[in-house]
Amino acid sequence: MHFTKKDNKEIRQEFVKKLKTQKLLRFPGAYNPLCAKLIAEIGFEGVYISGGVMSNDLGLPDIGLTTLEQVSYRAGQITKVTDLPTIVDADTGFNDCKKTVSIFEMKGLAACHIEDQISEKRCGHLDNKELISREAMVKKIKESINARKDKNFLIIVRTDANLVEGIDKTLDRIKAYEQAGADIIFPEAMKDEKEFEKVRKVSNKFLLANMTEFGKSKLLNTKKLEDLGYNLVIYPVTTQRLAMQNVEFGLKSIFKNGDQNNVIDKMQTRKRLYELVEYEKYNVPGKKITDFSTEGHE
Repeated sequence: MHFTKKDNKEIRQEFVKKLKTQKLLRFPGAYNPLCAKLIAEIGFEGVYISGGVMSNDLGLPDIGLTTLEQVSYRAGQITKVTDLPTIVDADTGFNDCKKTVSIFEMKGLAACHIEDQISEKRCGHLDNKELISREAMVKKIKESINARKDKNFLIIVRTDANLVEGIDKTLDRIKAYEQAGADIIFPEAMKDEKEFEKVRKVSNKFLLANMTEFGKSKLLNTKKLEDLGYNLVIYPVTTQRLAMQNVEFGLKSIFKNGDQNNVIDKMQTRKRLYELVEYEKYNVPGKKITDFSTEGHE
């Protein structure tokens, strides 16, 4: 493969170094490896792999139905195609945080996050979530930390307490999770700048903000998040939503009109696709079948 130049340890080391600069790192969600390549080409600092997107891709709701095997297989495919650090959503740890962390580290991920919901979890921006106890989550955090071999494989801890217990108890959980050794705190479903700010005031760790659309959180731009002291921002479902909206529009047009002529301008061209998958890097001198150029393709 011609995708990457760096090994996993180097990618993780660089990720930790960039976090320490206190500049906001942007991690759009990738719903497949090709999308991850595009994220890297445009110049973002990292790639995020959403558990919700994984569920959606399988035609399932995000309620803990996906397995460690399914998620780790796809995550491994995605992380292999760029030199960017990749974070994966590990839901509640798939009932075995030690195994989960070991597999994701082996697959080349830079970090994973686990959350404090019960196993029958819900999307973080839905109501009626249920949490495990603070003590039970602390135990899971310690298990996760002890499972990693590379200290630069980061354990991100997400708390869903805000919609269940309120901001004050969320802050209490965050303090406990940091004491347990969490590398990054992910406060889910913060409503506005004030709640994001309250988390920053009590936290001594790196912070991750979730800017998902149509959710509980106000969508804040990168300048505001950086001013609030956040270190990472994820856009978990954005690319899948963009893609599926256009797919739906195009299919309806073909169904109605009998051809795709009305939606050609909405499509990625053949030339652009071939550039993105890097056809020419696979050329082998003297082999006609691999003697390929993107020139001449629209």
